[in-house]
Amino acid sequence: MNEITGAQIRAARALVRWTAEELANTASVGLSTIRRAEAEDGPPTITPANLRLIRIALESAGIEFIAENGGGVGVRFKK
Repeated sequence: MNEITGAQIRAARALVRWTAEELANTASVGLSTIRRAEAEDGPPTITPANLRLIRIALESAGIEFIAENGGGVGVRFKK
């Protein structure tokens, strides 16, 4: 599983139209964890376990994280 960035988390949350509170509740992490994760453009400075919970919550909402492939990282809805 590739590491995701704070910018990807922000973009993914915008795509699913969740507030930070909704993501925190869905991922079972604190609101401060979401805010710390989204404050970084690169890899978030949160625990790997919390990052995994956030990723699972967003993927369960239909998000696909796009790894760096020369064109930059990104997010999109899964087909």
